[in-house]
Amino acid sequence: MERISGRPPTLGEAWRAGADRLGQAGVEEANADAELLLLYALGVGKAELLRDWREPFPPGKREQWEELLERRATGVPVQYVIGEQFFYGRAFEVTEAVLIPRPETELLAEAVLQAGDLIWPPESGDGAGEAAKGQAAASAPAPFAPIVLDVGTGSGALAVTLAAERPFWRVTASDLSEAALQVARGNARKHGADGRISFVQGDLLTPFLKSAADGGLVVDILVSNPPYIPSSDIPGLQREVRDHEPHLALDGGDDGLNPYRTMAGQLKELPQLPRIVAWEVGAGQARDVAELLRAAADWAEIRFVVDYAGIERHVVAVR
Repeated sequence: MERISGRPPTLGEAWRAGADRLGQAGVEEANADAELLLLYALGVGKAELLRDWREPFPPGKREQWEELLERRATGVPVQYVIGEQFFYGRAFEVTEAVLIPRPETELLAEAVLQAGDLIWPPESGDGAGEAAKGQAAASAPAPFAPIVLDVGTGSGALAVTLAAERPFWRVTASDLSEAALQVARGNARKHGADGRISFVQGDLLTPFLKSAADGGLVVDILVSNPPYIPSSDIPGLQREVRDHEPHLALDGGDDGLNPYRTMAGQLKELPQLPRIVAWEVGAGQARDVAELLRAAADWAEIRFVVDYAGIERHVVAVR
């Protein structure tokens, strides 16, 4: 980072130089990523950065700033560089052992919360004052606690969000990767949900079937964001995704539908057919996944949730 007219650069000038460097390295969102890296390096929020925009860049931060820019310039996603991604208003730790949570997956969480509330309404008076809730607690029956299973939990973003938003729901989170489960456990502790989430290592629904040693798991809500990218598409992905995100969480087989076929075929092998099944899918896959669900069971409704790009991104089946 060069001095400007014999003086140290300001924070704003450092950001501009960093963004230019990232842009020259082929980073698509160079401006936004440079800002995130600068906030992380300085340990401040955006309001503080704007306030101090014309202040000199602190010399003691120069080496760290250069290292952050270098990592991002080589293709490491900014979320892995800073070790964090926000999801549903909460900061989640992310490492290269887990997929980076995407904004469209927040719509899946929202869809599950809404569908669940229609079947298992939250405790009456949820928005009332503490005194009123306390008076009602002795006489009001506790709400039924649906059992939620998040398959392929990764960072735990979905499982932790559902447990945090609906404290009376009982959540189990599974993943084939033990490294991913370690990240998810840490995020559950971070957000005070670790006492209400069970973590299980295993492949898709296999640990929860009736044939399992413990007789399986009764599941009321099944949610999953499984791998759905066709294997042949992996080499053409953005370098940030292809070279750094775990292929275990990306590769869905020849047509991207293998995890859905397997889970749809396993549904009737669970101790109980879930009341709600909500899956994230790839572009153009929603109708095929809906057919898999229709072939597996009778549903009162199967609907699609459209993401911010107008893609049918989630399939929600309710019975």
